[in-house]
Parts: sequence; structure tokens; C-alpha cells
Amino acid sequence: MPDSDSIQSSEVEAAEEDVAPKLSRRGIFLLPNLLTTGALFAGFYAIVQAMNGRYEQAAIAILVAMILDGLDGRVARLTNTQSAFGAEYDSLSDMVSFGVAPALVMYSFALKGMGKLGWIAAFVYCAAAALRLARFNTMLAVQDKRWFMGLPSPAAAALVASFVWVMVDNHITGEESRWIAWGVMLFAGISMITNLAFYSGKDFNLKRSVPFLVIVLVALGFSLVSVDPPIVLFLIFLAYGLSGYALWLKRRFVRKHAATPPSQD
Repeated sequence: MPDSDSIQSSEVEAAEEDVAPKLSRRGIFLLPNLLTTGALFAGFYAIVQAMNGRYEQAAIAILVAMILDGLDGRVARLTNTQSAFGAEYDSLSDMVSFGVAPALVMYSFALKGMGKLGWIAAFVYCAAAALRLARFNTMLAVQDKRWFMGLPSPAAAALVASFVWVMVDNHITGEESRWIAWGVMLFAGISMITNLAFYSGKDFNLKRSVPFLVIVLVALGFSLVSVDPPIVLFLIFLAYGLSGYALWLKRRFVRKHAATPPSQD
């Protein structure tokens, strides 16, 4: 008669055999992860183009990565294909496309000739992007979906990339614009790790009907961007980057005004 230990061992082995086929058959959702892979490729492509001195292509690639990164989450929610794997893969892709790539593109374009000041600014941005993504992942369950805490890394990357695109499009060299580039780099990096609130737009429901005027405004927005894409995009992302500071000043002013007792004559 077999003892109890051998019976328990056989039961464990049988359970492992039952689980193993299930794990081997488990796959990943193709569509959202395909978009994430596209964003990762765009970030890697930006690094390669910056190494070859093609900064306009590098900047555009980062902007393409931002668009693909915005689509993968939307597509996953609309098709109900969210997964823990997709969330982790998206974070790793974001670190490459919106952390490493913008830092290397800006460093190669304008900061390389500044010595230690140049690579320190690039590293501050890269480290801030990593910290921003780590904080976002840990606070995902408790954070208000309508607001981001700190400037989102895709918006920070787009600010850096559009700045490079503006300089190249207007035939301004990195040597001529290096101090402005240094300031933009630090501003984008520091903004990512602040506690300022930035509107996320996640409360916008694509399935909800909107007034006809909204469609007209969207069409006008596309027309405006087509006039001069580098400058218009840079101004848009700069305004978004400043919006968190403006909202903080507004709330501080309202709070201070509410705390001030009315004067008595």
C-alpha cells in the first residue's frame, strides 16, 4: 500500500501536467501588442537616424511612436484585450521611445558640444522618464483617470522631438540653439517628475455623440497643423507642458483668495 507522501507527490505531478498544456497554449493579444511593437520600432528608428545625423526623420519617428502609443491602449480597451503582459510591454516600449530616444536625439543634435552639461541634461531627462513611468505603474489603481501626475512621457518626448524638428526645418544648427535645447530638455525632464496635474483626456468617450461643431474644430485643427507642422506641433506640446503649471497657479490663487477674509470698512 503506497504511503501518503507518494500519493501527494503523484497528485502534484498530475496537477503540474494539467497546468503545463494550459500555460503553453496561452498567447498574447495581437492587435494592441502589434501597435506597441510599432511604437518601439519607431523609437529605435529615431535613435538610428540621430546617429546618422538625420534629425528630422528622428524627430518625426518619435512623434509617430507617440501616436502608436496612444492607439494601443485605446484599441485594447475598445476590443477588451487588456492584459498584464501588454501593460508591461507598453512600459518597456515607452522607456525606449520616450525616455532613451529623445535624450539621445537631443544630445546628438545640440548637447554633445556642451561637455558635462550636455550629457547631464540628457541623463536627467532619461532618468526622469524612468521615474515617471515607474510612478505611473504603481499609482495606476488609485490615480484619478482624468489627470496625470506629472507631464506624461509621450508629451515630454513630443516636446523635445518637435523642438528638434523646428530647428532643423528653419536651418538652425544645434550649436546655435544648444542653450535653448538645454533648457527644453531640463524643463521636459523636471516636469515629468513633478506633482502637477495634467489633463489626460481619458474621460473622452469615443462612443458618445458630440455636437457638429466639434467635428468642425477637429477639421480646423488638422488644417492648422498642415500649415507648418513643426512650429504648430511644438507650440501645442509647449502649451500642454505649461498647462500643468498654469493650473497649479490658478488653484493656488483661488485657494489664497478664498482664505483671505473680506475687508471691513
